[in-house]
Amino acid sequence: MQEAGNTCLLLHSFQAQESSFLNGEIGNGTLVTEFILTGLSDLPAVRFSLFAAFLLIYLVTLLGNGTILLAIAADSHLHNPMYFFLTNLSLLDICCPTATVPKMLESLLSASNTISFVGCVLQLYFLIALAGTEVFLLAVMAYDRYVAICNPLRYTAIMSKKLCLQMAAGTWVTGFLNSLLHTVLTFTLPFCRSNRVNQYYCDIPPVLALSCASTYAAEMVVFIVGGILGVGAFLVTLVSYIHIISTILRIRSAEGKRKAFSTCASHLMVVGLFYGTILFTYLRPSSSHHPDQDRMVSMLYGVITPMLNPLIYSLRNKEVKGALKRLSWNERISKSMKT
Repeated sequence: MQEAGNTCLLLHSFQAQESSFLNGEIGNGTLVTEFILTGLSDLPAVRFSLFAAFLLIYLVTLLGNGTILLAIAADSHLHNPMYFFLTNLSLLDICCPTATVPKMLESLLSASNTISFVGCVLQLYFLIALAGTEVFLLAVMAYDRYVAICNPLRYTAIMSKKLCLQMAAGTWVTGFLNSLLHTVLTFTLPFCRSNRVNQYYCDIPPVLALSCASTYAAEMVVFIVGGILGVGAFLVTLVSYIHIISTILRIRSAEGKRKAFSTCASHLMVVGLFYGTILFTYLRPSSSHHPDQDRMVSMLYGVITPMLNPLIYSLRNKEVKGALKRLSWNERISKSMKT
């Protein structure tokens, strides 16, 4: 009887902890049912201008990445590993701002900065998952360029369709599993200081700052797990480009060097832009985070970078520009035939 009673107590305790996680229960018995997101501006006169600006950026992002996806799908010349991975990057660049920008636009339009507890959990989970997936995908794309430039005769054999699918799936699975770990550790902490998030979306550092318990373990997991995975992906990218650059430098003709470098210049620009902002945002202790500074930096990788990526690839890549021209030309022909 005593063992049965202890089992019942353990079951009730587990159920209470599960309910506490789902509802945001804190130690003193109150419930965190929602968070307040710090908007980009509390001035009513600026809200509409910010709404118009970010709506335009978001629409340009959707249009640019959607056009890249359409051009690659419609042009058989682009059905190769490089553009398969670019398709994944464009999908990420559509999904990543979609996790935060619509809520930000709603807050700017309605002047309501609240988000539900579950909404905050989901927003943080998908944001970290998509950002992590992009880190791994950029490493895979760097390896693809390494094989193409350093082993061009074996490129087709090495970068088989099966391997490309496995590598792409691995980036997505790893990114989402990594995010699940950080999300669980973040939202199982008690929140009793405040429910005001010093960011325009739910992110790990500002949410951890609201906890009244020690955040040391959660922060260490971010540093260790995020560091191992992030540094590992960065090293793959770095080593790949060291070999790429050394191979390009050994090419005798200037035209050969230019053509070789042009195949990876766009990716190199995207890597520099992404890593510079993402590392500055996450690989710092919480004591060094400044809300205004963090908002600007996070806006770069969360809003601006997804808009710039398709521009970088379309402007610097002759094959993509050719596919876009053929796509627009085919549309004109089809319209003229209909009329």
